[in-house]
Amino acid sequence: MAAKATNQKMKFGSIYLLGLNGIIGSGIFLLPVTIYGQVGSWSILLIFVAALASLLLALCYADLASRIDGDGGAWLYTFDTFGKFMGFQVGWFSWVQGIVTIAAEVAAAMSVLKVLLPVLKNPVVFRASSVGIILLLALINLAGPKMSKLSDNVATIVKSAVLLLFIVVCGFFIIQKHQFQFDFKQLNLGETNSAMNTVFYMFTGFAFLPVAAQSMENAKKNLPKALIATIATVAVIYSLIQLVTILVLQNKLIDNQSPLASALKLLTGNAGYVLIIIGMLISILGVALSVSYSTPFVASSLANEKHLLPKFLGKTAANGVPTTSIIITTIISCLLVLSGSYLFLVSCVVLISLFQYVMVALSTIKVDKEPAPSSFHLKMGNLVPILALILCVYLAFGISMQVWLFGLILIVIGIVFYYLDCVDQDEQKKMDKRAV
Repeated sequence: MAAKATNQKMKFGSIYLLGLNGIIGSGIFLLPVTIYGQVGSWSILLIFVAALASLLLALCYADLASRIDGDGGAWLYTFDTFGKFMGFQVGWFSWVQGIVTIAAEVAAAMSVLKVLLPVLKNPVVFRASSVGIILLLALINLAGPKMSKLSDNVATIVKSAVLLLFIVVCGFFIIQKHQFQFDFKQLNLGETNSAMNTVFYMFTGFAFLPVAAQSMENAKKNLPKALIATIATVAVIYSLIQLVTILVLQNKLIDNQSPLASALKLLTGNAGYVLIIIGMLISILGVALSVSYSTPFVASSLANEKHLLPKFLGKTAANGVPTTSIIITTIISCLLVLSGSYLFLVSCVVLISLFQYVMVALSTIKVDKEPAPSSFHLKMGNLVPILALILCVYLAFGISMQVWLFGLILIVIGIVFYYLDCVDQDEQKKMDKRAV
């Protein structure tokens, strides 16, 4: 990154808020119904299970982030431990994951906004507005790290305040009415597996935090702390929201497309309904903003640090932002939001995440276990990454064949891009020799 950007590096508070904003998004507002339908009140416990699972993976990221300098996250760690080919594949998946997530979050936001603006039910208006939001996110990121940090921090604070208000209002109602009824339905393996995948999606945003490590102050110290603190905070927020939603709505939670909004409307009327809808929009678009900030850094770091993508993708402006990568990421995100289904995109994000998590866990096992000075390091040997690998295998069984086909296509495209790049580099070397 450009030297001018060094004066604008994020401190721990901004890193922590970036992590919160990157995780808390459409999932907690749109998926409680799905989870409840699958496992009933066990969904509260399942959130903590998913948080612990995410924490295993975050510890692997934290360990590697404290040892390896540079932007890139999973792909950079894989490159350093398993070489160029696997590093490129993880980098390619990381970039696609960010693009798919941007499209999914914007699609979710527009679906929520239709409640307040019926004109968005018109497909043309819906698509045009979706593209407009993605373009706005790109303009914010092109303005530089300072604008991105400001927007991200504001979105996170407003989002957290709205969620806290929801928890307090609903909690007061529950205590007053002594309403403590739960439905602990009998579980089966298939539904539990599917529910675990759904809940796990709600935590996947943590992996984007290490991508922009060079934009952080003292990343080796602050990034690991922020990863752990973020997941712990989100787990508490998610479980409380799921708890009070179940207790307020009870049987009305089934087939309810906007459970949080319906719960607050039941208690406070239309004012609360509008407030929570606005909170949902801020939350979802906050994730889109966070991911749209970090995703272009994946492409630029692939181009700049290890020369795995064409040089033009690594081009940065004077303020340090990867301008070309932002533009290309924005274009592809616009195409996806015009054609993709939200639920399908969510499943694709889970699969892409698992591929990266497997490589991060394997990288953690392979790296030297001697801790660097003042760095974070795992204890208990390889127990944490081994448990993380077992988790990934379990989650893989809950993914549909359609999504696996999408993943296979991505792998094939990645291999083709890799070998085309190798051919180009060989040709360039030959031309350089001839010139000499």
